[in-house]
Amino acid sequence: MNTTMALQASMLATAFMASAACAQSDVLKKVKDTGAITIGVRDSSGAMSFTTGTGRYTGFHVEVCGRIVSDIQAALKLDKLQVNYQVVTPANRIALVKNGTVDLECGTTTNNEARQKEVAFAPTLYVEGVRAAVVADSGVTRLDQLGGKAVAATTGSTSVQLLRKLKRAGSNDIKELLAKDNAEGFLLLESGRADAFVADGQILATAISQSRTPSRYQLLNEVLSVEPIAIMIPKDDPAFKKQVDTTVTRLATSGEAARLYDKWFMQPIPPSNLTVHLPPNDATKAAWAQPNNQPLEAYQEK
Repeated sequence: MNTTMALQASMLATAFMASAACAQSDVLKKVKDTGAITIGVRDSSGAMSFTTGTGRYTGFHVEVCGRIVSDIQAALKLDKLQVNYQVVTPANRIALVKNGTVDLECGTTTNNEARQKEVAFAPTLYVEGVRAAVVADSGVTRLDQLGGKAVAATTGSTSVQLLRKLKRAGSNDIKELLAKDNAEGFLLLESGRADAFVADGQILATAISQSRTPSRYQLLNEVLSVEPIAIMIPKDDPAFKKQVDTTVTRLATSGEAARLYDKWFMQPIPPSNLTVHLPPNDATKAAWAQPNNQPLEAYQEK
């Protein structure tokens, strides 16, 4: 290869690397340039992320994201930082993070290996057990009694796959009902159209606490899956991930995550001022003690 060809090859390689770098997400630059950040929220994801009406959103994960935003504002030395809320669903949340519409997804997304190929996750602050809610006097006390019954799950959630796994395990005659969101899923149970609703335990516990007659429902003791629920962010943006991880790790190790958990799961919360009554499980406490972003599959191996 002569000198001219070598120079051309070098220039092409440099251009390629620059192009690859530009292809990476750069949320911090976008935030600094626009003075705004977009948070993905849910209308009814239990005490983790929900609306109190008229465009207001709150919850455990939403408040954690608020701490992240405050640290970003300080790091970028911005006098003001506008926070925009984007409602997401299980069906569109990954796409909205991938295409840059959402910078921080603060709902109830399970961190698993398949999703890690498309997006990144902050360290886990909440480890969930996926369970089933039933009417207390239905006679259903075990998962294997759901055969021949109508069972609801939310479209796009891992609960759908778990429900289908339960069907393959011997309950083939389960009638699967897919809800557009968690509120509709619980409504299917509440109205009698479904005999059970499968979802994250805290979603179920919150929905029950906010129902007209909480004593009418119960959670089955069996857990279909133990899943790390984490804040989702764009993939291939190391600077943004470091910023997010620093805040979340500080919340976990300082005890602030535990205090926030107590606020949202053990104390009365808006808008009804009812209490979820869901103490942190051992897996959640372990995640606070040793912050990590291990996927669901690592928990299944334990």
